[in-house]
Amino acid sequence: KVEIDSFSGYKIYPSKGRLFVCGNSKVRQSDRARLTNESLFLQRKNPRKIAWTQVYRCMHKKGLAEEASKKRTRRTVKHQRGIVGADLAAIAACRNQTEIDRTKARQAAIARAKAERKDKESKKDK
Repeated sequence: KVEIDSFSGYKIYPSKGRLFVCGNSKVRQSDRARLTNESLFLQRKNPRKIAWTQVYRCMHKKGLAEEASKKRTRRTVKHQRGIVGADLAAIAACRNQTEIDRTKARQAAIARAKAERKDKESKKDK
C-alpha cells in the first residue's frame, strides 16, 4: 500500500518508509530517501512554512490546473413586493409624497382622532 508522508505529503512506496511513534502514541510515516523530512519534523518545523511541502503548495495555491476558470457567483436580484395590507402602488405613493403632504395628512389624522375622542366622551356623559 502506498502511504503518504505526514510531513511533506509525498507518496511513500512499500519498503521505502519509516514509522515514527511519538510520545503521545501518534504514528507518523516518513520517507527514508528524504531524511530532511524527519530532521525538520524533529526540529518541530511547520510544514506549512516550508516551500517544497504539499501542504505549503495547497495553502499558496501553487500548481492548480483549473485556475483559469474561476467560479461565477450569482448576483442577487432585488424585487419590489407588496406588504400585507399594502400593494406596490400604495407603497410607491407613500414614498413619492412630499413633506408638506405628510404634515397635512398627519394633522388631519390628529384632528380626526380628537373628534372621535370628543364623541366618545360625550356619549359617556349621557
